Amino acid sequence: MSIISLFTGTYCNEESAIKGILQKTGYKYLTDSDIVAKAGKLSDLSESKIVKAFSAKPSAFNQFTHEKERSIAYLKLAVAESLAEDNMLINGFTSLLIPTGISHVLRVCLIADMKYRVSIASSTGMSESEALKTIHKNDEDRIAWTKSILENDDPWSTSLYDMVLPTDKMTLEELSDLVGKNLGRDILKSSGTSEKAVQDFILASRVETVLAKEGHMITVEADAGAVTLTINKKVLMLKRLEEELQSIALKVPGVKSVETKVGKNFYQADVYRKYDLEMPSKLLLVDDERKFAQTLSERLGLRDISSVVAYDGESALNLIKEEEPEVMILDLKMPGIDGIEVLQRVKQTNPQIEVIILTGHGTEADRQRCMELGAFAYLEKPVDVNVLSETIKRANEKIKQSRENT
Repeated sequence: MSIISLFTGTYCNEESAIKGILQKTGYKYLTDSDIVAKAGKLSDLSESKIVKAFSAKPSAFNQFTHEKERSIAYLKLAVAESLAEDNMLINGFTSLLIPTGISHVLRVCLIADMKYRVSIASSTGMSESEALKTIHKNDEDRIAWTKSILENDDPWSTSLYDMVLPTDKMTLEELSDLVGKNLGRDILKSSGTSEKAVQDFILASRVETVLAKEGHMITVEADAGAVTLTINKKVLMLKRLEEELQSIALKVPGVKSVETKVGKNFYQADVYRKYDLEMPSKLLLVDDERKFAQTLSERLGLRDISSVVAYDGESALNLIKEEEPEVMILDLKMPGIDGIEVLQRVKQTNPQIEVIILTGHGTEADRQRCMELGAFAYLEKPVDVNVLSETIKRANEKIKQSRENT
């Protein structure tokens, strides 16, 4: 039997169309939420973090955490393991993770013209301008997704699907009948070759997640146990990295051999770096002295502690609303919202964030007030960067212990 992968635009009457297809086929229905939940169980990432992989707006910390890339690796594994079953419709962003080599998948896209989509959105109570803004935001997420995983910035491109169906020009019955008719084609029937492609996808995904756990973001392909690892960023000691990757991959059950190669992006300016899961990956540095903040960020970076910098209290609080910093270095004397108020608000809304006060203008009363409000430590400028580094590491250890105890 076959599998349907379905990718849709929003406000295309897609829910009714999906309902019609399911009634026609009797297929089991899997959504992004189902795949995300499975990926969450397979990984050490929360579902809320995994869902962010679908957003066009990257996290400010992703350059350090690689959470998007790690999330995609586990989403691939969740999709791959789901393909062990037939008679299934997979709907959403995750449907596009299925390799083209798996031939018993009918790849369907549902879309409609903008006028129709705006009319559907407006029927929910939105104004026309609100409808356009919402649809464009949803489309931006889809464009970013197809560009990142398929290198195609047109999510409705006919090259990505077997069928691109206009929901504004077809009745629901015509649409579901057409999908059902195509499912009966011989080319979409499960075969030995197609089933092998599923097993290759499962093995490649398992290797990719194991490498991700060790701090490596590597493209993986598999063919009957022979695994190929592609390094897409320039590395200073390529041979050493290849040996490390091969050693890790060979321990994965089912892997018979490992080959490494460099990809098309290998000779670009970026240099490959393994990310260190033991170090605080989401450090927010808040200080209105720009030169000091930039210099401190660079000095911490030399010690493998990367940071995002905010130059005032309001910017820091706005960033915290969107992101989840783990450790925060906070100056006290800043224009607008000062450090004391920032600390107080952070501990009220995000008590899990460990805040290290770093000030050149504090008093003993300030120190006592900060510690009462829940600061992890209170340091004064000029600070020994080694002392600061150790304080950050201790804050990170406290966070890790807290997670292990919950």
